[in-house]
Amino acid sequence: MTISSSLNAGVAGLAANASRLAAISDNIANSATYGYKRMASDFHSMVISSSGGTYSAGGVRVTNQRLIDERGPLVSTSNATDLAVRGRGMLPVAQAAQVGLGNGNSQMLLTTTGSFRTDAQGYLTTESGLVLMGWPANADGTVPPYPRDTSDGLEPVQINVNQLTGEPTTAMSLGVNLPATETASTSDGTPRELSVEYYDNLGTSKTLAVEFVPTVPASGSSNEWTLTIRDSASMGAVVGEYTLTFDDSRASGGTLASVTTVSGGAYDPSDGSLSVNVAGGPMEINIGRLGASDGLTQLSDTFAPLQISKDGSPVGNMTSVEVDANGLVHAFFDTGITRTIFQVPLVDLPNPNGMVALDHQTYIPSPESGSYFLWDAGDGPTGDIVSFAREESATDVAGELTDMIQTQRAYSSNAKVIQTVDEMLQETTNIKR
Repeated sequence: MTISSSLNAGVAGLAANASRLAAISDNIANSATYGYKRMASDFHSMVISSSGGTYSAGGVRVTNQRLIDERGPLVSTSNATDLAVRGRGMLPVAQAAQVGLGNGNSQMLLTTTGSFRTDAQGYLTTESGLVLMGWPANADGTVPPYPRDTSDGLEPVQINVNQLTGEPTTAMSLGVNLPATETASTSDGTPRELSVEYYDNLGTSKTLAVEFVPTVPASGSSNEWTLTIRDSASMGAVVGEYTLTFDDSRASGGTLASVTTVSGGAYDPSDGSLSVNVAGGPMEINIGRLGASDGLTQLSDTFAPLQISKDGSPVGNMTSVEVDANGLVHAFFDTGITRTIFQVPLVDLPNPNGMVALDHQTYIPSPESGSYFLWDAGDGPTGDIVSFAREESATDVAGELTDMIQTQRAYSSNAKVIQTVDEMLQETTNIKR
């Protein structure tokens, strides 16, 4: 019985070390594979209760585990959509074959890095056929709330490189100085005109004609102007008319004292804006707050448009796409505007090492890994997303070669045990001749 148990222990030792060598071989073979997670082998002794004063060898068992939470170093690349996760969390991806079916039932896979480039349909895809998944943004660039405990809201990140886009002007700020001398009784009352370009809903250039007409009194100074705004898209129709009165006190001289609405949207003294309805919809025009010199002023004898600013842009072509640290996918256009089109979340699990490993450094959740949750990158326990970067293999080749030497010696020693048991059994057989 004791001799037989020695033989079994030797055989178990051979099998265990062969399994460890397989893990070492896998690690070394993938030492240059981006995102590869190292396999670790752990030996466990088997104990068989002794009886009658004899001891029976139990042998050894081996368990192999992929260390998914062990990260490799990051290396810089030249591709903006080469992505790597720095810290905790994983990128959601899907098989391109499943995305191509278009049935919306693509299985979510997880990975920590990938070199994504647009394919023929504009999907951000790796050479191994993994499509990046994310939440689509609204037309205004905001990302609506999506469920965080399910992948149902995720869609393949699709980039339309031939996309044209323009943004209508919805807000404008006028910083203009009106000459104080023009409201004196000696003035001729010449109107002051200003033309401001804006963009309509189709990205076409339109014009607001802004006219300032001084009120000339019989004597003294009125410090009053009539502001008239006309829209070229409405055939020059008046969209707003306001009476402006300026302060001439020592403390607040030259600032707005009051704004009276004649027609158009009302003036909001809290932020100094008024709303007018141009052909494409409402537009907020900031003329400054009462008592502040942050918009329209009336000083000296010079008409000076000091600062005219507005949002919106003409139609432009998409030039590039980048992913920021929070997972927001930004599209850049040649007109200088940037639009958020997707958000890529990071997926976190209680036990990443409990996931099931698949090809191409991808993993799927399992009962051992626990339930997953989709976080904004950089929020909660997750790290951030690094673009222009890849994660290298977590394999330490020097350590693996050292383990290989130990494994080879252990394998040889177990083989020697089997050889010794064989010789002892042979001696037992030779007792009767």
